Amino acid sequence: MTSQKKTYFVSDLHLFSNRSQEHRYRDEILAKAAGAERFVLGGDIFDFRWSTMASHEETAARAAHWLRELAMDRPDCWFHFVLGNHDYHASFIERLDHLRDRLANLSWYPFYVRLGSAVFLHGDVADRRMTAEKLLDRRALWLHKRKRGRAASRLYDLAVSGHLHRPVVHLARRKRTVARRILRYLEEIGEGPSTGLRNVYFGHTHVAVSDYAFGGVLFHNGGAPIKGLHFRILEAET
Repeated sequence: MTSQKKTYFVSDLHLFSNRSQEHRYRDEILAKAAGAERFVLGGDIFDFRWSTMASHEETAARAAHWLRELAMDRPDCWFHFVLGNHDYHASFIERLDHLRDRLANLSWYPFYVRLGSAVFLHGDVADRRMTAEKLLDRRALWLHKRKRGRAASRLYDLAVSGHLHRPVVHLARRKRTVARRILRYLEEIGEGPSTGLRNVYFGHTHVAVSDYAFGGVLFHNGGAPIKGLHFRILEAET
């Protein structure tokens, strides 16, 4: 009797930004992918807004390389990449179809992916009451958004190192409000509880959530590998 292989979810690594501590979890990601059937990358894996690279083109090339190396290193795991707002950039999106066509174990999605009784999405639909049309319009603003300059990046890094971002995150991302907005969006696009939805895995808020029940659905968030915040790779129930 063979054991069922697992599905994992991770989001908000914010690679190529100074605040990312992805390097602390890289070995764990690889280890879990080695024994997984599926691994969902839930958006803001890369950060074009706060990238330390010289240009968006360089960030896009590095991001594509990171995905290629991950998929090739773990060929028996199917990677599902869901875009977030920070990696929703034209220079990167142009490369994703090229990657998908050359890697049998990589798929990508602009907004969400449904696997069995679970939906995986980035979570920026929770910023306000959102429809599919509104999300498309909002994401379009990120397609060509300029990289922030060095001065702004230094100020942001100082805020993160001083943990000044923590109270803002928690006050702005109350679990009930987040769950209600996400569920309302999923119902609007035809992926609500009536379709058999049981679990929602999301990122974006940087606040770790485990088994939060709302509207007959359980909500899960692994947080973010940023100094002062909680983070873990989630095993998903699909």
